[in-house]
Amino acid sequence: MSFELFWALVIFTFVMTFTPGPNTMMLLASGVNFGFRATVPHMAGITLGFGIMTLIVGMGLGEIFKLYPLLYTALAYAGAAYMLFLAWKIATTETVGEGKAGSRPMTFLQAAAFQWVNPKAWVMAVTAITTYSIPSAYTFSVLLLTGLFMAMAVPGCSAWILFGSGLRRWLDNPTRLRIFNVTMAILLVLSLVPAFWHG
Repeated sequence: MSFELFWALVIFTFVMTFTPGPNTMMLLASGVNFGFRATVPHMAGITLGFGIMTLIVGMGLGEIFKLYPLLYTALAYAGAAYMLFLAWKIATTETVGEGKAGSRPMTFLQAAAFQWVNPKAWVMAVTAITTYSIPSAYTFSVLLLTGLFMAMAVPGCSAWILFGSGLRRWLDNPTRLRIFNVTMAILLVLSLVPAFWHG
């Protein structure tokens, strides 16, 4: 894997892990309502659950790509197109969604299982695999993707838990929200560019 592609992948995992989605909104609400310590099992469930999901999806797609190599190319471009659409949606978001928590924090197993019904998790896993994996070193690139996602999940989840109420107030400022969203969208688009240079 080239240096440029590796750093594009780091940017991609950073942006996708730190930007708002179902997981981050629930972590934000749980941090506000239950505190950091009580939300740690929820964070651990997301980290391990999504890592396992990425690995399983990656290994399954690998077999399909061996049989239908053109499908790999088609999915890569489709994934890139979707990420451009997602970048536009991030850049034009004007309000922060309200996270909701129940009477107790989500458990480790609940959080791990939730990844399989989380639309953003599917987009992240499939797009990362189709866009950033390398056919000539497929297993290695899938393992690297899985490791990077899990490594990014810890600081990403921690930030949303620790700064939940403060971050929500900060993002309620329209100017700050616009700067944050546009910056994330630009980074997301830039992270796609080197992905099509590795051949």
